[in-house]
Amino acid sequence: MTPAPSPGHWLRPPGPAAPGLRIGLLGGSFNPAHEGHLHVSQVALSRLGLDYVWWLVTPQNPLKDEAGMAPLADRVRRARAVARHPRIVVTDIERALGTQFSIDTLKALQRRFPELCFVWLMGSDNLAIFRRWRHWQEIAARVPIAVVQRPGTTLASLHAAPMQRFARRAVRGFAKLKPPAFIVLDGRRTAQSSTAIRAAALPGEALVRAIPPC
Repeated sequence: MTPAPSPGHWLRPPGPAAPGLRIGLLGGSFNPAHEGHLHVSQVALSRLGLDYVWWLVTPQNPLKDEAGMAPLADRVRRARAVARHPRIVVTDIERALGTQFSIDTLKALQRRFPELCFVWLMGSDNLAIFRRWRHWQEIAARVPIAVVQRPGTTLASLHAAPMQRFARRAVRGFAKLKPPAFIVLDGRRTAQSSTAIRAAALPGEALVRAIPPC
């Protein structure tokens, strides 16, 4: 794996990076990108008053098998076609950072862009496996986390201890809350997922991995 850059490494921002901008971070393999990713982003932009959402298309999701993973350039290209929103920025910045895990990406972004207010975004399907993420407690300690409900989510995951303890009702000012802070956002729901799209294109794909879609 490519080593991560030094703390002083200059990195071009993937989008506008003026002081105080509120940026949602939506990470994943985007294999492929779909309407569910767009839904999560649009809800967060609207409800939380974010300025932009960055889609962090990872070279390789550590929780996903490499089998069936489309080339990074193809996934980025598809994500840009799906996003079709002036305030959604699709980036493969993790390739430049040399990071694989979300916590390392987040630390690198905060180090490089300390003037930005980041919010971590995820669908409620990913909240169910959040405890499997490397150093998930540190992610929660570093940035507010917004969870957008998606169909098929086990309600128990939305009532887990971290949600009960750190849930916030503030919406418009959520991006600038001191973490840990969680918020659950609801709205029109879409059941589309990367796994389902791949399964439709290749019947055997459904047998490759049983991890909930990203």
